[in-house]
Amino acid sequence: MSTHRSPRSLFTGATMILASVAVLTGCAAAAPAPSTGDASPGATTASTIQDGGTTADRTDSATENANLAIVTRLITDAFADPSSTTATGTAEELVAADALAHGDGLAPGPDGLLAQFTAAHTRIPGAQAVIKHTAADGDLVAVHYQITATPDDERTGEAAVDLFRVTDGTVVERWSFDQTVPTGTPASGNTNTMFSDLYEPTDDTFVPTEEQEEANRELAVGAYNTLFRDQDPSILDTAFDPAYLQHNSVAPNGTEALKSFFSGGAAFPPNESVISLSDGDLVWTFSQPVGAASGDAFVAADIFRVDENLIREHWDVVPTTPAS
Repeated sequence: MSTHRSPRSLFTGATMILASVAVLTGCAAAAPAPSTGDASPGATTASTIQDGGTTADRTDSATENANLAIVTRLITDAFADPSSTTATGTAEELVAADALAHGDGLAPGPDGLLAQFTAAHTRIPGAQAVIKHTAADGDLVAVHYQITATPDDERTGEAAVDLFRVTDGTVVERWSFDQTVPTGTPASGNTNTMFSDLYEPTDDTFVPTEEQEEANRELAVGAYNTLFRDQDPSILDTAFDPAYLQHNSVAPNGTEALKSFFSGGAAFPPNESVISLSDGDLVWTFSQPVGAASGDAFVAADIFRVDENLIREHWDVVPTTPAS
């Protein structure tokens, strides 16, 4: 348990409506790319889909907080100037030399992470990493952040989610997802940004217990799989707030758009959540096509806010080239 209700903004030195709605709306994610490395022990080998990608203790808050501090320090020290001695020293200290990397063109180890950040600066000169949401659950840490040269404007740059596996204080595996932030006026009329927090809970002082976090994870993962693996839209009436807040501009807020897609007989390949985290009131899911091998591409990263046993808010990052 390490996230908070309010987003955390960190300036480092300077969907499918959910994962699958892009397919439904004609904004399809790219087809899964073939694996370019060894099979991932994180997805289906060292753990299984049923355990959400980890067999680590999801109730060990002290270790989770320490893992989050490691990843936050890594981004803080390494992103601002990946060529600096500070960046190199921190990356070599915190990332295993053989750490696996999953994502288009990513390389393993600390050099691979620094190369990823260097590429971000090439795409966006003057880029900063502005952290919006974080989570630590078991040995997994996830970070949702904006890559932008104008951090006061959430409609610029790229949206990214990076997922890390931390073992004994060292990053041993990571995944990276990013997409360009949409510009202009969306046809849906939805002007929510990809990062803002809009839901106002009835009790904004409530902090979920570890047990409630796990219940939230099971609810959100179950809802995702029922909708996009089993393609059963009835879950929209039981697991979602009818007015849930949508941060994918492809569709408006609420469940009616999803119901319309399904009632229209749209066909799309089934996906399922393979890796998942729950921290605070946020549940994070990382999905693959049903039947994918452990090293196959991930389709998207999704984040759900769960309050009083309903999904209230949703963000996603759907990369053009899936993270394999």
